[in-house]
Amino acid sequence: MQKEIIFNSNLHFEHQLWKRELLFWKDELVFFNNRLSEMVTRWTKKEVLIKLEHFQNEFILHGGVIEDMLEAIEIHETRIAGQDLMGQDALDTAMVKKHMEFRNKMETQERIYADLKKEFFMFLSKYL
Repeated sequence: MQKEIIFNSNLHFEHQLWKRELLFWKDELVFFNNRLSEMVTRWTKKEVLIKLEHFQNEFILHGGVIEDMLEAIEIHETRIAGQDLMGQDALDTAMVKKHMEFRNKMETQERIYADLKKEFFMFLSKYL
C-alpha cells in the first residue's frame, strides 16, 4: 500500500480558500447587523424584538467562531512555514490529521452558517 504524500502547498491553497470564505462571512455579518439595527428602529412588537435579539446573538457567536477559525488557520500556516524553512515540503501525520479535523470543522460551520442565513432571510421576508 502506497502512502499519499500531502504537500504544504496543497494545504496552503486550501487555507487561502477557507480564509477568503471566512472573511466573506465576516463582511456579511456586518451587513446583517446593519439590517438588524434598521429593524430595531421600526418594530416594537415583542415577538419581533425577541427574534431580532436571537439573530443578534447568533451573529455575535458566529463572529467569534470566524475569528477563532481565522486564528487557527494562521497558527497552522506558521507551522507550515516552519517546515518549509527546514526544507520539509511534506507534512507529518499529526499535522495532516489536524488539517483534516479543521476541514471537517469548516464543513460543519458552512452548514450551520447556511442554515442561519436561510432562517434570517425568511425572517426578513416576513418582517421587511
